[in-house]
Amino acid sequence: MKKFGVFLMVGAMASGLLAGCGGDDAAASGKGRAGGQGQGQGGPELPTRDVRLAMAEEGRLSRTVEVSGTLAADEQAELGIKVAGRIQEMFVDIGSPVRRGQAIARLIPTDLQLRVEQAETALAQARTRLGIPPQGPDRLVPPEETAVVKQAAANLKNAQLTRDRMARLFEQKLIPQSDLDEADAGFGVADARYQEAVEEARTRQGLLDQRRSELSIAQRALADSTVTAPFDGMIRERLVSVGDYVAVGAPVAVLVRVHPLRLRLEVPERDAAGVTVGLPVQVTVEGDPTVYKGNVARISPSVSETNRTLLVEAEVPNQDARLRPGSFAKAEIVLSSADPAVLVPASTIVTFAGIEKVIGVEDGKAVEKKVRTGRRSDGKVEITDGVKAGEAVVLAPGNLVSGQPVKVVG
Repeated sequence: MKKFGVFLMVGAMASGLLAGCGGDDAAASGKGRAGGQGQGQGGPELPTRDVRLAMAEEGRLSRTVEVSGTLAADEQAELGIKVAGRIQEMFVDIGSPVRRGQAIARLIPTDLQLRVEQAETALAQARTRLGIPPQGPDRLVPPEETAVVKQAAANLKNAQLTRDRMARLFEQKLIPQSDLDEADAGFGVADARYQEAVEEARTRQGLLDQRRSELSIAQRALADSTVTAPFDGMIRERLVSVGDYVAVGAPVAVLVRVHPLRLRLEVPERDAAGVTVGLPVQVTVEGDPTVYKGNVARISPSVSETNRTLLVEAEVPNQDARLRPGSFAKAEIVLSSADPAVLVPASTIVTFAGIEKVIGVEDGKAVEKKVRTGRRSDGKVEITDGVKAGEAVVLAPGNLVSGQPVKVVG
């Protein structure tokens, strides 16, 4: 009996302990359910955010090709002097703007001026030998008007008269045959000397032409001692200094035409078919917020087999010389400008882990919407899927999360 009573007491104590443990678990379970329900409703209450909205709108967006390239001078020339000599003056330096025909550099002209004077003297001598005054316009002198031919002609006429007279006297048997033969020989000699005089006159006329050419060459060399700009532009590089001796054709400066500039672009083959001459191009360079306008001017006839791109050249106006040849530039070739599209401000797009989305507002709370974007232009982004025209999206959502309470302001 005592053992049985002990067993009853132990059983009762065990039942009480089990009942206590069961009550604690139940309470804990109930408390856990209450806490779980709170988390399901959003956990800690998120603060209400003030947001501003923008409407997705229908518009027309240009279809463009984004490429990069290098700005190059429209023309570039190494300016050299056509004669050898020592530099007397340099009229330009790096960055100097020049106009077509403006002097760039000049040689010491002393030797060249002496050659001009020498050629002028030789020309005057040639003119005098032809009976032309040393000064005045050159003219073609017929051989019959030269002194040497006139003298030979007079001698020929005298010899002819002598021969005729001797012939008449011989017919009258007043002179022997030898006198007539002597007169015939004198006539032959006079005729030969006349032909020689005509040839001499023609030689002197040729010499006059030669002296005139020599004078022109000397004057040209003197003029070429000053190198001038062949076109409007700016000096890119100065290669010599005053006192330097330069050989024939040695460059003294590099001139570039900076208006307009050539923008060389490599367009991918998939977009090459839409590129035509005259299409507008929008150009930007590093460190300059200005968007420069240009046009496609030249297109290569073939696609490069190396990188499958089409070489395109655009002309970009540069009247104020703000753009510099050699600069790296980004360009958008506008293939078309009338495609309809759904547009939202670029600040409404949120990108995370490669996924693009916007935030809308429904029942006072933020709602995420996944979207697909297309072209971008002037702060607008094309939405190809996920948002329709007329739907409101949050501007600059930042770290706004779906389900967070929002208040529309502005």
